[in-house]
Amino acid sequence: MVTDNEERGAGVVIVGAGMAGVQAAVQLREQGWTGPVLVLGAEPHKPYDRPPLSKAVLLGKAEGSAFDIDFDALGVELRLGTPVTALDTSRRVLETGGGPVHYDALVLATGAEPLTLPGSEGTTGVHLLRTLDDVARLRPVLEGHRDVVVVGAGWVGAEFATAAREAGCAVTVVETADRPLPGVLPAALTEHMRDWYAQSGARLRTSARVAAVEPGGVVLSDGERVPADAVVVGIGARPATRWLADSGVELCPDGSVCGDDRLRTSVPRVYAVGDCVSFPSARYGARLLVHHWDNALQGPVAVAANIIADLRGGGPGEEAVYDPVPYFWSEQFGRFVQYAGHHSGADRMLLRGDPREPSWSVCWLRDGVLTALLAVGRPRDLAQGRKLIQQGAVLDPALLADASVALKKALR
Repeated sequence: MVTDNEERGAGVVIVGAGMAGVQAAVQLREQGWTGPVLVLGAEPHKPYDRPPLSKAVLLGKAEGSAFDIDFDALGVELRLGTPVTALDTSRRVLETGGGPVHYDALVLATGAEPLTLPGSEGTTGVHLLRTLDDVARLRPVLEGHRDVVVVGAGWVGAEFATAAREAGCAVTVVETADRPLPGVLPAALTEHMRDWYAQSGARLRTSARVAAVEPGGVVLSDGERVPADAVVVGIGARPATRWLADSGVELCPDGSVCGDDRLRTSVPRVYAVGDCVSFPSARYGARLLVHHWDNALQGPVAVAANIIADLRGGGPGEEAVYDPVPYFWSEQFGRFVQYAGHHSGADRMLLRGDPREPSWSVCWLRDGVLTALLAVGRPRDLAQGRKLIQQGAVLDPALLADASVALKKALR
């Protein structure tokens, strides 16, 4: 039953119009919430999907990636170009560029913001790759076949380098660590990925950093000068939560909102979803901060259920615990790379195939239980492995290491 408060109150306000914020609004409607829903977006653009930005949109193969959602038909109000600057939880009020906004329940879906190259802020020719406006500034670089330096050999750096090489640009990737994807995957795997850069025609400089950006190029820490018409920075991201200072919403040391296992924050009727929130995982015995598309798609299902349960006074049985098997993918250098799970804490790693070949995968076990899987060009391994991780399946290491054996047949 819909209560009078649902119809007359300030309703649910969602801060952020990316995947997590938009899906939170959609899930509220799909799960039966009929009260007001307002989505506040800082950008002026119609809400859009981010993964295509570093691929089809960047290369000019698509003009945009707007979500195919009829917000009017859903009864969801969009206020775009409305940055939120502060939160007063005692009064349940947001301060925005368009004035104060009251809420009954609040969803924080502000995502993450890219880290900048120290000392380069405001420098002409230095770019980030996060928003539609960033892509609009970068497309002429690719169309002009310019010389590009990419700072950071992580997922974003590799994807941009892939697109730039496809466009015919000369590309040098600079990474401070001694290998690509440092801190993400073991060196035994990433050393093989080093060859991907060379095979694509991109130059990878590890154990180096950009010391200075100069007209016509950059200077590396060892004194080398590299020609560059554009410098693209992909050195990571942090939760976009600095505006929550003094709000009473607890933040973790990494800057993320400290959510619980239902994505509630430390303040009643304030929830968080997507890249801006970390949550405790019983599956992995750790607090996870997941900066990937699938998390922004799945988290809103739990958030919407818990908002409705709280606002309608539902019982514990109506609440939803959020403990996913994290998943993401990346397209780079002609390879489709997929990952499921969380390998920190694993006690064994097993290869399936040869990492020097076009397709292979690797599995991580803890006490015989499959906890994570990386698949390169082996989508069947990923699909089966993701289900086995969800089930907490115990696998036979000998069968698991045989790439000719289907993962689902490696059960012990």
